[in-house]
Amino acid sequence: MTESPSPLSGRPLLLVDDDATFVRVLARALGSRGFEVITATSFDEARALARRHHPRYCVLDLKLGEDNGLRLIPELHTLVPDIRVLLLTGYASIATAVEAIKRGAHDYLAKPVDADAVVRALLDGDAESDDSELPDAPEQPLALRRLEWEHIQRVLTECDGNISETARRLGMHRRTLQRKLSKHPVRERPDRDE
Repeated sequence: MTESPSPLSGRPLLLVDDDATFVRVLARALGSRGFEVITATSFDEARALARRHHPRYCVLDLKLGEDNGLRLIPELHTLVPDIRVLLLTGYASIATAVEAIKRGAHDYLAKPVDADAVVRALLDGDAESDDSELPDAPEQPLALRRLEWEHIQRVLTECDGNISETARRLGMHRRTLQRKLSKHPVRERPDRDE
């Protein structure tokens, strides 16, 4: 089977996630869309592949076992200054998204994601850097529980994931914080006529 040349095939895409099934499925889907995909399941493997292959793109999971993907973003930029990093997470929060962008991620998506959304996020603005575009503000304010979730995530990020320090800063018991963190993020609900 011969492959037609793709404009995406000059430098590979690095896919970093510790979920083997997810990696296999997403790598295959991105490969069918013209990307040359290399995969890593840990920080060390990701660093080694970035040094060796100088990938143009990186799709990085926020949680890699006990490691936090946010910490890897600046290292990837040190190794490959023009890399475009897309951060994926199952626990989306505004605080994490802001922190990811501060550390050098180009975009941020909540799991589950499909390959088309990943491709759009990776290629959006790639030809022309359009950093002046600001996201629209939500039309409705966030629910109180959602705001609490966002605040907890921001403080947790500032504490580099340290639960005890986060609980101390928030003025709550460590177990209470762990209980709140074990719940899924509060989802925003569309308006209902009551």
